[in-house]
Amino acid sequence: MINQRTDIEHIAAYKRDSELVKTTLEGDSKSFARLMTLYKKRVMALGMSFFKNTADTEDFVQEVFLKAYTKLNTFRGESMFSTWLTRIAYNTAINSINRRNEYVPLADESLLENPADTPEEAQIRRVTAEVIRESVKELPEQYGICLDMYFFYDLSHAEISKITGLPVNTIKSHIFRAKQILRDKLVERGIA
Repeated sequence: MINQRTDIEHIAAYKRDSELVKTTLEGDSKSFARLMTLYKKRVMALGMSFFKNTADTEDFVQEVFLKAYTKLNTFRGESMFSTWLTRIAYNTAINSINRRNEYVPLADESLLENPADTPEEAQIRRVTAEVIRESVKELPEQYGICLDMYFFYDLSHAEISKITGLPVNTIKSHIFRAKQILRDKLVERGIA
């Protein structure tokens, strides 16, 4: 039932995004503004995975959406718009990082919040998240990137492959090895 719901949601998102792209290309700037609203958090979270501060991340988000807008006519609809946009964001971040030569994986804090948590549960969740975040920082860069995209951005192996240009089996291997390393580090730190 969950997979069926997810498939229906993907189809609905695909149709919605395709229509927004079409109307944007026809000159409706409000349609692109809607796409930005839909995907700003995703692009912002990806930016936070690469940059250490909000100012750089906000500049990154503007650059990504500017590139997406100017290249929108190259979107062929062979993949989800979100995958295409994430590929642009990933390439933009990698180019920026190659210039800076730094990478800091970081989960979106809003993903960790649960309003039903007691203060103690919330504190445990924050401490656990911090330990996991620190452990992810220690992973080899490609492992951390693949792990972030798979777990924090809920991308499939195929979508990660399209974004990174790595073969699907390499993605699977990176995620498997990253999970092994993380498990060992968490056991070592008394979390798992």
